[in-house]
Amino acid sequence: MKKLFPLLACLTIVACGSESSDSPEPPKVVPELKADVCYLMSTTKGDMTLAVDLTNMPVTGQNFKEYVDTGFYNATLFHRTINNFMIQGGGFTTGLVFKPTNDPIINEASVGISNERGTVAMARTDNPNSATSQFFINILDNPHLNASAASAGYAVFGQVISGMEVADQISIVTTQGNDTPVDEILINSVVEISCPTS
Repeated sequence: MKKLFPLLACLTIVACGSESSDSPEPPKVVPELKADVCYLMSTTKGDMTLAVDLTNMPVTGQNFKEYVDTGFYNATLFHRTINNFMIQGGGFTTGLVFKPTNDPIINEASVGISNERGTVAMARTDNPNSATSQFFINILDNPHLNASAASAGYAVFGQVISGMEVADQISIVTTQGNDTPVDEILINSVVEISCPTS
């Protein structure tokens, strides 16, 4: 099942979290991330706006953009949710049917953008250069997912700039084996929009 549910194994309670937050903090703006292109992600739990960095993360950002441009993410699932850790999607359709992907991409985690609350990163298997379509949204700061001397890390390429409360709600749904939600959570569509101006 590792190949079907890429990301990482939750080895400790500290790493993956076990206590729920009464009032989650809004995500901080990550200054290292450029908002080169923005997307409205509509889900059955509500909408989120994502900003994607094509400047600092050219391979990873463009990979996500290509999947969006072809409509790949429409009608895929958030198929893995772990409270106080992350929510993962973009690889399966309803009924947990695997969706064929493009070729894997190189891992750009060494760029050094941190897996902070609200950031969007690529899921992968144990092979650092195995990411394809699946991504995850960090629910908490997860520095143990960053590139280090001991780990290739997980490449952050974007952030949730509005609708983080939707990600929080997805993270606390009831799950079954492989942290799969009992009731399916669909990504209805992902469409490019104009990035908000500050």
